[in-house]
Amino acid sequence: MSYRPVMKLVKGKETSDGAGVRLKRSLGTHDLGVHDPFLLLDEFRSDRRDDYIAGFPDHPHRGFETVTYMLAGRMEHRDHAGHQGILTAGGVQWMTAGRGIIHSEMPKQEDGLMWGFQLWVNLPRDRKMSPPRYQEFPRERIPVVTLEDGGSIRVIAGSARGVAGAVTGIATNPLYLDVTLPAGGRFEEAIPVAHNAMIYVFEGEGEFGGSSEHSGVTASEGSLLVLGEGGIASAEAPSVPVRFLLLAAEPIGEPVARYGPFVMNTREEIVQAVNELNEGTFLGPA
Repeated sequence: MSYRPVMKLVKGKETSDGAGVRLKRSLGTHDLGVHDPFLLLDEFRSDRRDDYIAGFPDHPHRGFETVTYMLAGRMEHRDHAGHQGILTAGGVQWMTAGRGIIHSEMPKQEDGLMWGFQLWVNLPRDRKMSPPRYQEFPRERIPVVTLEDGGSIRVIAGSARGVAGAVTGIATNPLYLDVTLPAGGRFEEAIPVAHNAMIYVFEGEGEFGGSSEHSGVTASEGSLLVLGEGGIASAEAPSVPVRFLLLAAEPIGEPVARYGPFVMNTREEIVQAVNELNEGTFLGPA
């Protein structure tokens, strides 16, 4: 199988969301709006209280999934149906909003480092109005594969080296890996050829998309790399350690109508969602 080359590299842009949380957005910007089925990728990382303490108060979602992966800190989730949980360092929550939820995501710490990611994944038309559901796993329930060179792979969704990830039953059959390579390390992983794939570098520097015959593209932390066609994603750390997310999933190939926290197929469906929210019927019967 051929190696997936790097087709595009974008740097994350500093912005804010929620009630003023500072973050770095690499997908969902003018430089890269969508990579089907991925809609948005944010990294939040700060040890300054004022950068995160206001959190994300009550807000709605419909028609897609949110994936929150914490590296440091504590974040509490609450929704309209009484679902509540605290996501801690190393934990992940894969939330399928489906027909609609109203929830909040608020820090459960007054100081210290808050660090993690939020990924938005689209849903196909026939799943957009499905009942909401959650998959939540603490650090100890996420499988870890140890590599021969001393690196590691945390398998959040999909599989790596024959090890299945914690998250299952997702419509787009995603792969979500957290990969760490020491200096001198190399990583290769087979990806279904029909999947779209991308890599987000969040520590160190490495080369991506290369083979034994061709050098890869050098990228450092805060870089998102869109991978082209092929069967193998590759990375190496020639001189310093590197850590990155490898994300891949089946493209949906349907029209995307998007307005804030709503992702549907048509403008009319967006208008309907807004009207239901304003009329108090967004969540359906109790």
